[in-house]
Amino acid sequence: MRRSAAALAFAAMLVTTLTGCGYNTMVSMREAIDAAWAQVDNQLQRRNDLIPNLVEVTKGYAAHEKEIFDHVADARSRLINAGSRDEKIDAANDLSSALSRLLVIAERYPDLKANEQFARLSDELAGTENRIATERRRYNEAVRDYNTYIQRVPQNLTARMFGFTQQKYFQAPKEALQVPKVQF
Repeated sequence: MRRSAAALAFAAMLVTTLTGCGYNTMVSMREAIDAAWAQVDNQLQRRNDLIPNLVEVTKGYAAHEKEIFDHVADARSRLINAGSRDEKIDAANDLSSALSRLLVIAERYPDLKANEQFARLSDELAGTENRIATERRRYNEAVRDYNTYIQRVPQNLTARMFGFTQQKYFQAPKEALQVPKVQF
């Protein structure tokens, strides 16, 4: 009886030794994901701040494109009101799709493209989209490293024991795979 208790204690100590150090690494990696997400969130907010100005300038030229403006406004509202990271990812993808359609409008209206304010706002938006893409990439790299780490043996035991779960990637929406059509 004493031997089995000693063997059990030894096995528990061995498991703790093998997996104990992984806990701190998982915490650090989860924090890196949260920090990367905060940067994505900052850039999404920057885009949200630019959108109303861009929409108003574009509306002046393309008043009959109401459906697209409504979709942009709705997607922006969903992003602002999103609570969880997953909701924000879905809303941001929807907003990206709506913005690409808004920018296609500019191709239909040569006077709008020549408008100085529209050009400045669309350049700002393009720069912001590049920043968002960079931060999404960094976020996805942090998620990939973390998800890989918590699935490896023996870290998977620690992850399961302490409730570390896989994180969701920020993926491009299906609409992003379609080439926008420009008609004159």
